[in-house]
Order: sequence, then C-alpha cells, then structure tokens
Amino acid sequence: MKAMIKLTSAIPLAFTGPAVAADLVIGQPNWPSANATAHILKVAIEQYLGLEVELQNGTNPIIFEAMHSGAMDVHPEVWMPNQKNLHDTYVKDKGSVVMNPNGVESFQGMCVDQATADEHGITAIEDLTDPDIAALFDSDGDGIGEIWIGAPGWNSTNVERVRARSYGYNQTFELVATDETVAYAELDNAIKTGEPWAGFCYTPHYVFALHDMQVLQEPPHDPDKWNVLQPTDDPDWLAKSDVTTAWDKAYLHVYYARALESSHPNVAALLSNVKFDTQTVTDMTYALVIDGKEPLAYAEEWVAANEDAVLGWMTE
Repeated sequence: MKAMIKLTSAIPLAFTGPAVAADLVIGQPNWPSANATAHILKVAIEQYLGLEVELQNGTNPIIFEAMHSGAMDVHPEVWMPNQKNLHDTYVKDKGSVVMNPNGVESFQGMCVDQATADEHGITAIEDLTDPDIAALFDSDGDGIGEIWIGAPGWNSTNVERVRARSYGYNQTFELVATDETVAYAELDNAIKTGEPWAGFCYTPHYVFALHDMQVLQEPPHDPDKWNVLQPTDDPDWLAKSDVTTAWDKAYLHVYYARALESSHPNVAALLSNVKFDTQTVTDMTYALVIDGKEPLAYAEEWVAANEDAVLGWMTE
C-alpha cells in the first residue's frame, strides 16, 4: 500500500511523491532490429494488456543477468548460436530465462561492396589474405587495409576476430571494431565516392536493400571445424580458438524471465508466441535507419497495422 502524504501549501506540487515504477522492463540492445522489436513489444503489451513498460539499454550479458535477478523482464532479440554461452547459463543451467521458440532465420558473414568485388575479382574470403587485395581497402595510407569485424560487445565480433586469425587475413588487414552506425555510415560514403569497403554483414538488415554487396564465399559450416571460445570462457580464448568454415545458420529469438509465468502469465503467453519473419525484421531496420522513423511512433504504426498478428500472440 502506498503511504498517504498530506500536502500543505508550503510543499511544492513537484514533490507530491516518488515516480511509480513500470510494471515491466524490456532490455534494449544497441542494434536497429532489437530497438524496433523492443518498442513493438512495449506498445503491444501496453495497449493490449494495460501494463506500463519501460525500456532500458543493456548489453547481452547485462540483460540476461537482469532477467535472472528480476531487474529486467525481456530481451527482444537474442542471436543463437552467438549467445549460446548465455543461453546455456540462464536457460539450461539456472532455468530462470525462457526462449521463445519462433526464431527468425539470419545470415552472418563477410562482405565487400559489389563494385569493388567485380572490378578486382573478389569472391572468396581467402582473397582477403592477398596483400594486393587488402591494399585496396587501405583508407589511411598505412599500407594495411581496414575491415570492420563488428561492434564492441558483440559475441560475433569476437568470433570474427577468431575467423580473421584462422583464415589469416589478420595479417593483411587492420581489424576494426566500432559501432554499427559508424561502420555503415562509412559504407554509405564509400559507395557514394567509389571507394572499396569490406566488413561484417548479416541479415535481417537494411543494408542489402540499400546496396549491392558481395557475400564472400567460404567452406560450408562444419561444427567439427568451429572451435570458438569467448573471453568469459578463457582468458586465452583467442589463441585457443580456431574457425575455418562459414557461420552456421543463426536465429533471432525473444527471451523472457521465467518469473513472468507466475507474476504476469498473460505477458508470458504473449512473449512465448511472438513471431516475425526475416523480411519483416529487415523492413523494421530500414524504417528506423533509412527512413529515420522514431522507434516509438514506428512501433505504434506497426502494432496498429498488424492487429491480427498481435491478437494471435495472445491466443495461440
């Protein structure tokens, strides 16, 4: 029960009491599709279930630990198998987090802009080990090409560092880890000025709708040749890891705190049934990044236009 506070004229109205905490907290990672999904879930839960939802920024490890402790309730987009270590810890071992089974299929790999690929015959990831090819991507004149391997804090960025070492193009390229918005702004500029660009690419993502990109060919995924440790697994993770095949197919899932099944079973039911497809998520990223739509306004439009889908999440 809230304490009753008797106000007098001497007490400013600004101090009428503390802010009421939100009913639910959704974690918000730092990439466009997760941002869009977080806002769509917020709007759907608020409009259809009448609860107040807050969004809080966080990395994958922070959001998982917060779902375990009760500080957060939802992770809007977990990439699997990228986050297998977190999945195993919180879903399998501790049992405090639940995975929505409806994954969105995705791709991960390395790309160069199509014009550069066509002009110089770049088709395979092994081409990156050629010093003459790598020199094409030297934008600062130091004789070494630059290649974007992902954003700091992404598990995939660590994997790409392993892959560069395993394939050998860490010897011909500087491995750049920077925020995605910076990396793709540099790609946009490179396309406009006719300069080469190389880096990590993935779907669902607006970049393939915006630009012609060459996905570099690799040997098919082989789990026996995919030996990856993360820094949380071993301080010597990089030296002990080795990868010489393509990524396996990845899937994007909503995850949520198991405690919701007791505290808000209607929310847990909705979250367990949320389902998107690859094109829908690609469209989300395009709307936010290219069209420049404000995330909350976009989410409100999306929920209004997809009422049947949202109602289906609550009734399946």
